[in-house]
Amino acid sequence: MKDPHPIVPLPGDAPLLSAARAWSEELARERRMAANTVEAYERDLRQFLIHLDGRLGAPTIPTVVALKPRDLRAFMAARRADDIGGRSLMRALAGLRSFAKYLEREGHGTVAALGAVRSPKVERRLPRPLPVAAARALTDAGLRADEDREPWILMRDAAVLALLYGAGLRISEALGLSRRDAPLPGTDAVTVTGKGAKARMVPVLPVVADAVAAYLAACPHPLPPEGPLFVGARGGPLSPRIIQYAVARARGGLGLTGSATPHALRHSFATHLLARQGELRAIQELLGHASLSTTQLYTKVDAGRLMSAFDATHPRAGRPVPPRDRT
Repeated sequence: MKDPHPIVPLPGDAPLLSAARAWSEELARERRMAANTVEAYERDLRQFLIHLDGRLGAPTIPTVVALKPRDLRAFMAARRADDIGGRSLMRALAGLRSFAKYLEREGHGTVAALGAVRSPKVERRLPRPLPVAAARALTDAGLRADEDREPWILMRDAAVLALLYGAGLRISEALGLSRRDAPLPGTDAVTVTGKGAKARMVPVLPVVADAVAAYLAACPHPLPPEGPLFVGARGGPLSPRIIQYAVARARGGLGLTGSATPHALRHSFATHLLARQGELRAIQELLGHASLSTTQLYTKVDAGRLMSAFDATHPRAGRPVPPRDRT
């Protein structure tokens, strides 16, 4: 749903607005949050302050610190009335808690009400992996040779997608690699920087290294060691949207659904490893998940596939089991 207050400025007195600006800058600069996350947190705070303005008058820092649980519950109820889902409400609470912690660090006091309000329960969405054949096809530049694009660009896209499927990288991690750190043949592992600026080492399959080497051999642009490994058509940094667009184009030719996205290749990496008896804790480390519970979602995907296969093939599937004859 669109933001119901897309251009309304933040209400509040000067100290509150100054604190909000400083908090936002801290999220981006010191905590290195993604720009989209910072923007979402800013939007959630603005909506909350607008709500307070309507209920209690122009908000101030003392107003926020003195909030009661009922004030927060009223805000959540109002957002529910605007047809906002549980995930967005949970993010809104996370943003408000982040702002409250900032106020506390700055010596303004503790917003005790936030500790008394529970986050809404949200059913976690299951990852949507691709079949093995579809995942392999997306990483094969040869299968897209008929596209009206330069061969080196097809090789570049194939190398990026090979890193997503063959190493389980996020698209930001793959595009964040420098030329110096290119995983080439003979390389056993590559170090990537994930969420929260956390580095991890990921094994490199020979087929992935070969795809990167083929791209480098064909790339017409000079690639300085400290510069990005993957570049756009004019030699500048490669945008994730270009890779997303390339996958969207390939979907039609391969007969894939809209769930076939670059990130689905990362899901496929984890699900296919698990199906081959991969150890869950090792998969967590490969993916860079902070919590094992996130990785455990893939066990549900695998179990779901087994049940689907059972329903489709087992002679007893979907049929009532007859009672045992006790005579």
